[in-house]
Amino acid sequence: MAFELPKLNYAFDALEPNIDAKTMEIHYGKHHNGYTNNLNNIISGTDNEGKSIEDILNSLDLENKGLRNNGGGYYNHNLFWEIMGPNGGGDPSGEISESINSNFGSFENFKDEFSKAAVTRFGSGWAWLCAHPDGKLEICSTANQDNPLMPNGCGGNPILCLDVWEHAYYLNYQNRRPDYIKAFFNVINWEEVNNRLTNK
Repeated sequence: MAFELPKLNYAFDALEPNIDAKTMEIHYGKHHNGYTNNLNNIISGTDNEGKSIEDILNSLDLENKGLRNNGGGYYNHNLFWEIMGPNGGGDPSGEISESINSNFGSFENFKDEFSKAAVTRFGSGWAWLCAHPDGKLEICSTANQDNPLMPNGCGGNPILCLDVWEHAYYLNYQNRRPDYIKAFFNVINWEEVNNRLTNK
């Protein structure tokens, strides 16, 4: 069964002014759609056909650049759209709030560390918040379309991510990546992040 481009839970303009509609339209309709189609073409007729994207990435041969880039691009964007929403932002609550406070000391400390991981990622890539089975939360970043599920990744279950490829923000923010990162916190769907933490 082929992978499908997931349906967005909100309109392209729903995240404005933090993320503009034109960027959303191109990012979702061109970039994510391209990763989806390329992934399906790459796995067609191979042992990976019929596997979940998580299983594919967990057992990935990192030398297979096509599968690495497109499989990662497909998975990463699936998560990215889901952990954002028009009614997002603010402070987290529930278990994710408690876990952030116990792991990072405060929500402000977490924001600083996550923002630093995103702003210092050289070139294209992603910033991640991952949950480990022992309850530890870890912040890391990956290059290109790599993610924590891949071999040699930062490990844990990804529950929050931020795309810092230039196509994710350049129309609105140009080279001001820190401004984009700051705006991202206004659209985080903490309820979804909490769900991913508790269902890890």
